[in-house]
Parts: sequence; structure tokens; C-alpha cells
Amino acid sequence: MFDLDKWQEIFETLRQNKLRTFLTGFSVAWGIFMLIILLGAGNGIQNSMEYSFRSSKINSLWIWNGQTSLNYNGLKPGRFIQMNNDDYQVTKNKNHGNISRMSSRFQIPGDNILNYGNQSSRFEIRTVYPDYLIIENIEMKEGRFINNLDINQTRKVAIISTDVRDYFFKEKKPIGEYINANGFPLLIVGVFEDKDNWNNNKCIYIPVTTAQKIYGSRNIHMLSVMMRENITIEESKKLEAEIRTNIARHHNFDPNDPKAIGIGNALEEYVRNMRIINAIKTFVWLIGIMTIIAGIVGISNIMMIVVKERTKEIGIRKAIGAKPISIIIMIMQESIFITSIAGYIGLVLGIGLLEVINSNMQPTDFFRYPTVDINLAIVAVIILIISGALAGFFPARKAAQIRPVEVLKDE
Repeated sequence: MFDLDKWQEIFETLRQNKLRTFLTGFSVAWGIFMLIILLGAGNGIQNSMEYSFRSSKINSLWIWNGQTSLNYNGLKPGRFIQMNNDDYQVTKNKNHGNISRMSSRFQIPGDNILNYGNQSSRFEIRTVYPDYLIIENIEMKEGRFINNLDINQTRKVAIISTDVRDYFFKEKKPIGEYINANGFPLLIVGVFEDKDNWNNNKCIYIPVTTAQKIYGSRNIHMLSVMMRENITIEESKKLEAEIRTNIARHHNFDPNDPKAIGIGNALEEYVRNMRIINAIKTFVWLIGIMTIIAGIVGISNIMMIVVKERTKEIGIRKAIGAKPISIIIMIMQESIFITSIAGYIGLVLGIGLLEVINSNMQPTDFFRYPTVDINLAIVAVIILIISGALAGFFPARKAAQIRPVEVLKDE
């Protein structure tokens, strides 16, 4: 039940000790403020890390040609390993249980010059299979991506990026137009967007089989693999070894040679980065909570002083019939009030500062949108209430143990 008299006593006590109350509350507010800012900074780092993985599926493998570094079957190191279509087929057929999508890439020789009308410019020409749309997280803006008919019939079609569209076509619709790529006319059937830090929007896509037919080659320069959903790190590492072994058998190099072919495991890198982020967050929570504890200890010490100053008053209360529980509640109520108000102010200021940063700071590769979700704010409030209760409990228990006879005898 709301007791107006008790609240009047609390406010009167705080009014009489303004500086002490301010310094006590400031320590708690500062602790919560720093906790929110540090948590927001941790989320900003995590957001930037997750944003860097948006350009491709995190459960993906990327395999590229390399150069042997070990002797094998009488062959000296230093041989260049050139993958071809057989490596694509073997990898796809022998690991179908762990591979959901797959594409190969053939690197087109030359300067990769695109021409349309009187305009020309250098853009990368990438050769892929239809599955590359999903592996690379490509967003189609108009038309369609490469399909199986394009692959099987080696059609001369192209999917251009929004950058290519804006450079050559301005306001004109590109679908159905022909663009020359290294002198070969290609029918534009789609427009995509894939803006990131890897210049994925500075290119066009054509069927890999079409490029190989034009240049008379069966070589490939990269394999892109999307592993099945929910695959574990251990399973992905096992798949890496199987792929390496199959390609080693085909090209006669040591399967344990780390440089014969390169394999990038996006899942492994993602998990490693997330572990670093979680370690940072744990450290942030530790620092923030220790700061809050320092403030709570300060409040507890202040409440001990309050109890000492009010010893006579507490003794008289008990002499006229006040129960120990009422004394404990009175002291704890004041402690919880100071802690909650100061903590709420720190919480609001911290969230407010993060909002100002979000509104005025451009996201970067290392820091992006430092925010704190509502669940963390609720947790912070709960911590405050519990901390305030603990800060007041021990001084309150000491106050409840005061003997009225001793107090009145001293008087």
C-alpha cells in the first residue's frame, strides 16, 4: 500500500543531503550509461561483421586454383593446378548430401571491355551457373538470372548490374538490348544489384558454358559451393577435406598440400568472428556490471551513514512499536528509489546518445548502427532494482537490530 508519510520522509532526507544524494546517484547513472554505450558499441561491431557477410551465404565454400608446395609421386613442388569441368562434376556428384547449390567460374581473358553504341568501359565479366544467384545473395531488379536452358544451349545472354545499366542506358530500358563483351554480342535478359565492398556491382554475368565455348576452354578458376543448411563446423571441415582429396586425385598432388588449391570456408570465418564478438560482449558486460557494482557499493555505504545518523530516530520508532520489517522497508525503499531513478536517467541518456550516433554517423566497414534492443534495457532495469534492494538490505538489517533501550539510555 502506498504510504505518503514514508515518501515524504524519503524526499525530506534527500533534500537535506543534496550533494551526497547527487554523487551517489551519479555513480549509478554513470555505470548504467557506460553499460548501454559499451553494449551499443559491441552491437555496432557485430552489425558491421554480419553486414560484411551479406554478399554471400555464410554456409559457403570457395575453392580456387593454387600451386603445389610438396613433392608427390616423384613430382616436384611448384606445379600450377588448373581445375576444369571434371572437377566441378566430381565435386557436385560425390558430395550431394552436404552440397545444396554449386557453381563454377571461368575467368575470361583480356581486359573485359563492354560496348554499347558509342560507349565503352571496363567491367568484369563473370561466368557462372544459375545457382550462383543464391550463393552470392544477388538481388534481381529486372528480368531474370541465368537459367539451365542458357547453360545447356550455351546462349549468349547477359545479366547486367545496376551500375552497368546506369552507365550505358541511363533512362532507357536495357532488357532486350544487345551489349558487346570483348567483341561478342550478348542479349540482356536481367538487371541485378549486389552492392558491397567487393565490387560485385561492377560486373555482368554470363553462362559459364557460353564463355568456355567462345574461348575454346574447359578450364575453371573457381568453385562456389553452398553447403546444406544447419551444417556444423566439423562437418564443413570434413567436406573441405573430401573436396580437396577428390581434386588431388584428379590432378595428382598431395591431399595434405595446403597450397595446391585454396579453400575459403565462410562458415568457419563467420563462427570465428562471432566468437570474437561474443568475447567482446562478455568483456563489455563484465566492465559495465563492475561499474554498476561500484556505484551500488557507494549507495550501500551511504545508507550505512544514513542509518548511523538516524539511530536515535530508529530507536524511538522501535520504542513506540515499530516492527523491524517496517524499518527494513523504510531503508530499502530509499535505496531502491535512488538506484532506480539514477539508473533510469543513465539508461535514457545512453540510449539517447546511441540514437544521436545512429542519426549522424555514416556506417563503416568496422562500425555500423550501434543499438541496444529493448530486452537488454529490461535486463538493465531488473539489475538496477535488484542491486538497489541489495544495497539497502544490509544497512536496513543493521538498523532493524538497533535496541531502543541502548539509544534512550545514551540520551
